[in-house]
Amino acid sequence: MQPRAAVGNTGERMAEEAAIIARVLASPLDVDAAAWNALLAQQSHPTPFLRHEYLAALHESGSATPRTGWTPRFMTLWEGNTLVAACPLYLKNHSYGEYVFDWAWASAYEQHGVPYYPKAVVAVPFTPVPGARLLARDGGTRALLLQAVRQWCEQEGVSSVHMLFASGDDVQSGAEQDWMLRHTVQFHWKNAAPTLGTGVFSLPQAGEGPPASPGRGALAALGRPGGGSNHFTDFDHFLASLSQDKRKKIRQERRRVAEAGVRFRWSRGADISAADWDFFYRCYERTYLEHGNPPYLTRDFFARMAAHLPEAWLLFVAERDGRPIATSLIAIGASPSGGNGLKDQNLVAYGRYWGALERVDCLHFEACYYQPLQWCIDHGVQRFEGGAQGEHKMARALLPVQATSAHWLAHPAFADAVERFLEREGAGVEGYLQELQARSPFKTVA
Repeated sequence: MQPRAAVGNTGERMAEEAAIIARVLASPLDVDAAAWNALLAQQSHPTPFLRHEYLAALHESGSATPRTGWTPRFMTLWEGNTLVAACPLYLKNHSYGEYVFDWAWASAYEQHGVPYYPKAVVAVPFTPVPGARLLARDGGTRALLLQAVRQWCEQEGVSSVHMLFASGDDVQSGAEQDWMLRHTVQFHWKNAAPTLGTGVFSLPQAGEGPPASPGRGALAALGRPGGGSNHFTDFDHFLASLSQDKRKKIRQERRRVAEAGVRFRWSRGADISAADWDFFYRCYERTYLEHGNPPYLTRDFFARMAAHLPEAWLLFVAERDGRPIATSLIAIGASPSGGNGLKDQNLVAYGRYWGALERVDCLHFEACYYQPLQWCIDHGVQRFEGGAQGEHKMARALLPVQATSAHWLAHPAFADAVERFLEREGAGVEGYLQELQARSPFKTVA
């Protein structure tokens, strides 16, 4: 199906077949939450960050709005009164809060007198977590949705569209429509004990379940062989899978925190108190201010998370002498392949935010890695995604995974130049992953 070029004043566009109508909406609040979430649940790689509650909270809290440079133009496809596809589309006049860096592209446009902004992103603001971006009932509708995004942006004079941290299904749809693929490296942990003697295994592609073919941006990963049924039994079992030097280092770091008199407690969902949310935000805000920037997310955003999406959050609080001194906030989501019960679900944890009011040696590692990993082991969580950047995560058994974004540029000459750049950059990322492979933290199992 090919969408027609004409766009009416109502923002509607008719498809030539099946009476599919595209509507561009100026707010996530204009989309029915139940219909949006039902589409999300059908995707191969849903995350809590694309739930309607999350996107609505970003908007209503003032975190992602035109005032902060995120102008929502959500693309939706309808068959009669049924929502059959949708995606979070934002117009941007800057490149902050995206984590796929295109400042050099914007500079090149400016040097040649060509405007780069406004551009458009299909993304979750401030959230570099791979997952579904194009919500669709099937592959054909997904392709039509991406066509509608591109066509609308062409008609609006938008310079480019960037689909960030996309799922494998979304990457494949973009590649089939000649979007350019760009790869970055993240670090993820898998709850699986070694079963073979190589010390190396492959994780699923970031943003999907089964890996795609190399021609579709399949993503390499390092680790140990073994399936999800081979979970670690406890933290010592996990440590026993590491090389001797890594195991010793982790024990030393944990001992330093304990000897400093720091103890941790955790709470999840509705059990996170208002006082703990307040303390978390003090820590979160301080982390940004110490780096000279205001925080992206407002206190009201987290209040809305506590009210409307509490089950997605796990909070660790570090205490010393009965006083809270630091926190880390983890998101929890379940894949659609999971069953019933906490240990039976294919749960995924996402490291998101941390902050501290006092400085303690190795506290960051304990709060952001060791406490969450121990919780994941105790609760049968399948994977912990530690996010972008930071080779130091490898020493804590978070392994490099290649994540993919897809890009369309309207200007032919700049599109050609960027494509050549991405070919060189992609070769560099591949070499970087090969270099990291020699540094696996896991011991060879006889």
